[in-house]
Amino acid sequence: MIDIRPIDSRDAKRWRELFSDYGTFYKTEFSAEALDGVWAWLLDPAHPVTGLVATNDEGVVVGFAMYREHPDTFSAGPTMYLDDLFVDPSARRTGVAAALLTALRDEAKRRGVGQVRWITAADNERAQAVYNRIARKTDWVTYEMDC
Repeated sequence: MIDIRPIDSRDAKRWRELFSDYGTFYKTEFSAEALDGVWAWLLDPAHPVTGLVATNDEGVVVGFAMYREHPDTFSAGPTMYLDDLFVDPSARRTGVAAALLTALRDEAKRRGVGQVRWITAADNERAQAVYNRIARKTDWVTYEMDC
């Protein structure tokens, strides 16, 4: 059974392991400062970035979703952006990603948010298979501009 709950201080060590693995998946090595900074955001109730974790039957965190609410200029209302979603490879194909996304949709509805958006790598086909069952793929193209 998968349990989804808000991330909290007891998740520090496991979140750090999983977030580092997430970085490795995307060919990124997070600095200690980045890991500490994001963790501080997650525990700060005043910060817009927050998170959910998925735990297995033994209570071990096997996945996370980090998200934030923000204003949407197309609706003049709130929307939610899923920044990061990761499932431990040993827990993939067990419904963890779908459970995290369903919990995020429920949280968005609770907050009166009409839409959740996210991006993924074009070659992340395993994740896209889950996303295609739960959400609508858009025609938008993403750009990045370094500053």
